[in-house]
Amino acid sequence: MDWKSRRIDAILEQALVEDKATHDVTTALTIDPSLRASATIIAKQDCVVSGLGCIPRFLEIFARLDGKDHGRFEVVHHPEIFDGVRVSRGHALAVIRHKASVILSCERVILNLMQRLSGIATLTRQYVDAIAGTSAHILDTRKTVPGLRVLDKYAVRCGGGKNHRLDLSDGILIKNNHISLGGGIEKVLNRAKELRQPGQTIDIEVRTFEELTTALDHGAESLLLDNMTPEQVRKAVTLVRERGLSIPIEASGGMNLETVRKYALAGVDYISVGALTHSAPAVDLSMKITAEIY
Repeated sequence: MDWKSRRIDAILEQALVEDKATHDVTTALTIDPSLRASATIIAKQDCVVSGLGCIPRFLEIFARLDGKDHGRFEVVHHPEIFDGVRVSRGHALAVIRHKASVILSCERVILNLMQRLSGIATLTRQYVDAIAGTSAHILDTRKTVPGLRVLDKYAVRCGGGKNHRLDLSDGILIKNNHISLGGGIEKVLNRAKELRQPGQTIDIEVRTFEELTTALDHGAESLLLDNMTPEQVRKAVTLVRERGLSIPIEASGGMNLETVRKYALAGVDYISVGALTHSAPAVDLSMKITAEIY
């Protein structure tokens, strides 16, 4: 993750602007502006870490927005603590040494983002663990918080999952509404093959065996089996492989931790899980701040 990219910079800046972090009236009225402090971010539950890179960037962007020289700061963490690592409750994730006022003004945005990203990474790792030993991979979807997709998908990677399309330009995926509005599977497949750019693979969603057969008959190059049972998925995979086709097969729709392994064992290559980004509970993190004594 390039935490200094323009896209990430804009996201983090907006978070600080939204919270009016440079106009923290409580801190301005109660804290000596020269006081330096040490803040430790602590995991209050077992989790997978994601978002450590946001800490120094928030502090740098805060200084830019505030327009004041707050002096040096440092963010340190143990070499064994990094994005993607599992930690236990009580683990210290990072220590910030900076002006107390800056830490207090940035505390909430830092924790909010790290809690969300670590929550996504933690849930993703649970799904990855649930299908361990199979040949399937866990994919995310575009069901992300508007504006946070690049970060949400980064957190999925931290949890061991893989990214599906980043956006609508990132691959051809013909879904049910495209099929119904475009005149049926045969028409949309033929049109897509005719007009696509070199190197683009056409993925198509099918919900029934009739749709599956039609898609295969007209040259489907990748399949998304939507809302099928594990038994139906196994039958669909067998049908595809019996044709001698090695095209990628993905299962999607209503996946949960209780059923995901059954889908993996049915022989699919990928399982997409919208819950990774739209329903992951935030991880509980806290920040303990103490004054530095010289």
